Amino acid sequence: MSTSTVGREVRELRKIRGYTVRQLADKILVSASLLEKIESGARQASPALVTRLAHALRVGPDRLTGQPYMADAEKEDRVQAVIPDLRRILMTYDSPDDLTVAPRPLPVLAAEMDAVAQMRQDGQYVKYAPLLPGVLEELTCTAMAAPSEGERRRAYWWLARGYRAANSLAHKLGYHDLSATAVDRAHWAADRSGDPFMQVTAAYLRAGGMIRMGAFGSARRLLEGLETEVERMAPEAAMEGVHVALQGAIFLKLAILEARAGRPEAAQHRMAEARAAAGMVGGDTSHYEMSFGPANLRIHEVALLIDGGDTEQALARLREWGAEQDQAEWEVPAGLAGERVSHHHIDVAAARLAEGDRHGALADLVAARAASAPHTRYHPTVHATTSTLVRLHRGSSDAVIDWAKWVGV
Repeated sequence: MSTSTVGREVRELRKIRGYTVRQLADKILVSASLLEKIESGARQASPALVTRLAHALRVGPDRLTGQPYMADAEKEDRVQAVIPDLRRILMTYDSPDDLTVAPRPLPVLAAEMDAVAQMRQDGQYVKYAPLLPGVLEELTCTAMAAPSEGERRRAYWWLARGYRAANSLAHKLGYHDLSATAVDRAHWAADRSGDPFMQVTAAYLRAGGMIRMGAFGSARRLLEGLETEVERMAPEAAMEGVHVALQGAIFLKLAILEARAGRPEAAQHRMAEARAAAGMVGGDTSHYEMSFGPANLRIHEVALLIDGGDTEQALARLREWGAEQDQAEWEVPAGLAGERVSHHHIDVAAARLAEGDRHGALADLVAARAASAPHTRYHPTVHATTSTLVRLHRGSSDAVIDWAKWVGV
């Protein structure tokens, strides 16, 4: 969906709600002139602004972004074909349909779910989507029929990871109601797994959903409670390893929350806490599928600047870090999850476009696709950036048009 279409949705809903431009701008903490530019399509709304606009207008973000996206991308990928099965499974989570054959042994199911989890982190939704309904059903039946408490807890542990994968799939495709249901199911399975770290992970996912819906106060309370809980879980308050990594991820989520809530000083305070935690873990980690470490910290630093509208400083930061690598700009280190890398390039593409660098914006979009094609194809910022590139296209190259066809804009 183009930024101008987002703008038309905002303008229409603003009038329905009875707000003037000035009144709505005051609600979302921006200038009236910026809101006018968003409504006209002259400026692209950042994810933070989309969240605040949706909350102020009392709709979901998907109403403004136009998700889920269909068109050519849906015809090629057919990833949405699994959504009906996924809805059925999430609805019947505690009373599953009878299987026509016995579920595979738990170690086999665990190995498949491990592969699904890795594909989730790499943003390979199209690959793992067809596997998900079947393995969720088998794990549910295995958990409910387990002969021992230990095996039952292990099955629920893997089932919680499966529901997390379902949440990511639904969220990235734009099925936000289904995403919320998947988070609830992850909570349900995590509680039955007996693993406090998995319970923290499920609550962290819930906080992410709250932030996307603009429920900043509720998300803040939840995340602050998790911060304390992780400290309590550390033996003799000795924070190390998984404890530091999980708490660091919570700090980063709090930083994003505060930025989107229009509290930049609080966001910077949380970033400072995350920076200290990153120094303790050394390299980048992915405990319980939560990426954290020095590289992920830098990705978030850039994202916060871009979300706050300081695109010039964001790009300057990349050049500054690039000098450390003897390069023009900072490059994400190898080995980071594909979805994280893709997200970074998507953010940077939007920043370059805001600074008038159309060629650079397209180059970063292509880099995002190389890191994770499905994540890129279904991301609302990609659709907005692509639509703006098409609007500004002067016909000197077919690259923009070819890209727009691939995205489905």
